[in-house]
Amino acid sequence: MRLSGRTQVCVSVTGFPGGECVSICQSQRKGFDMSIAILSLLLAASVTPPQPYGTLPTERQLQWHALEFCGFVHFTTNTFTDKEWGYGDESPEIFNPTDFDANQIAGVARDAGMKGLILTCKHHDGFCLWPSKFTDHSVIQSPWRDGKGDVVREVSQACEKSGLRFGVYLSPWDRNHAEYGRPAYVDYYRQQLRELLTNYGPIFEVWFDGANGGDGWYGGAKETRKIDQSSYYGWDETWKIVRELQPQAMMFSDVGPDIRWVGNEKGYAGEPCWATYTPEGRDGKAPCPGLTLYEKGENGTRNGTQWIPAEVDVSIRPGWFYHKKEDDKVRTPDNLMKLYFESVGRGASLLLNLPPDRRGRIHENDVASMREFGRRLNGTFAKDLAQGAKASASNTRGNDPQYAPTRTLDGDRNTYWCTDDSTLTPELTLELGGPVQFSVVSLREYLPLGLRVDEWAVDRWENGKWVEFAHGTSIGNRHLWRGEPLTTDKVRLRIVKAAACPAIAEFALHLETK
Repeated sequence: MRLSGRTQVCVSVTGFPGGECVSICQSQRKGFDMSIAILSLLLAASVTPPQPYGTLPTERQLQWHALEFCGFVHFTTNTFTDKEWGYGDESPEIFNPTDFDANQIAGVARDAGMKGLILTCKHHDGFCLWPSKFTDHSVIQSPWRDGKGDVVREVSQACEKSGLRFGVYLSPWDRNHAEYGRPAYVDYYRQQLRELLTNYGPIFEVWFDGANGGDGWYGGAKETRKIDQSSYYGWDETWKIVRELQPQAMMFSDVGPDIRWVGNEKGYAGEPCWATYTPEGRDGKAPCPGLTLYEKGENGTRNGTQWIPAEVDVSIRPGWFYHKKEDDKVRTPDNLMKLYFESVGRGASLLLNLPPDRRGRIHENDVASMREFGRRLNGTFAKDLAQGAKASASNTRGNDPQYAPTRTLDGDRNTYWCTDDSTLTPELTLELGGPVQFSVVSLREYLPLGLRVDEWAVDRWENGKWVEFAHGTSIGNRHLWRGEPLTTDKVRLRIVKAAACPAIAEFALHLETK
């Protein structure tokens, strides 16, 4: 239509979710460019995001997934008796670290790349590292700090100072308490849980061990006490305390409810290791902490009924507590790198134990290994060699820039490349602009949409054709391929099988630091 010597441009856009039609009319001379800009926005708005698939993570689980690597700190009377499990009759007076330094412990963890520390506030022996109001079997009766010390407080403050999250381990089993195995102990346990969750700032993880019942001192009874693990602790009520006092805290046990035990203490997750899981109980009983087929935690369950990702707990030494005889048995940086790729690199988290010695510090041998491990780990992932690459894909959802393949290169796990609903086996190609050497490939899915990919492969361009060099099943929070250095100017990610249109948040290349 021509009005007063000007051309009037009218565009109608249909196909919006509500079925409405939107029209834009602008003068060619004054507003055509603006019309196109508005039209582009409207077209983008018409591209609906993909529907989530399967079981989904909670917000606190998403925050926990982002941590990936944390530390365990096993410290109690066992450190001074040279035991792994105390019997419960140990005198609090033997707990007397000569140079306790929580800042040194937290600093070692921080420098190695850990994002949090979990302290064994009370192990099976029942000795409490804080001045609990409900027992004298604690640091109150220790000569350390003249009975006025509080290991839990010092470690929590050191974590805050070092930028680390702080978590607590409170053993359900107590070989010291006279009422263990009776209802009164459950009340005692919950009161202590409330103390830890109330007085020590934000708690990111609460660790519930599966060891329950057996022989112990039990206030001098010196007997064996068995419990019904499926009912004794009233876990549903106990978990409610955590949700009440620390709603963002993650809870760990072999049945979750937020994080599952990977099922071994050797430092690896299964391949694959799905974040979804359907726990199965033993002896025909319902699954609960200490009564679950934990072996199945290595792999999880594809399309499991719950989102319960795996945590890989392992010690830097053969034992969980410090033993002088193990000073020459500290894991090497090479071995620690292997653990990282076989835990974090399979979608799980790594919880590496650093036991303080009798001074109350991380031993020099452990520090040296951690320092070198941290150098190599940080050096490996400091730079994404795919940055600046030209990214293209066989399909982009609605041709919408917000789902473009470049989203895998922006370093933001909250953006992602996605395809149309009907496209389940797409390809994403990175042209690197010249030969690039790498030995690590990092892949991530956009977790709020669920686990969508069942099988993937990565190819390199070599002698005028594509050559596959990596292949796997689950991606989840992260999958790391590690191999000998390769050099190429193009790489390609192929989704071989998917349950729903893929949503890939990261496709990165790294060269491992030696």
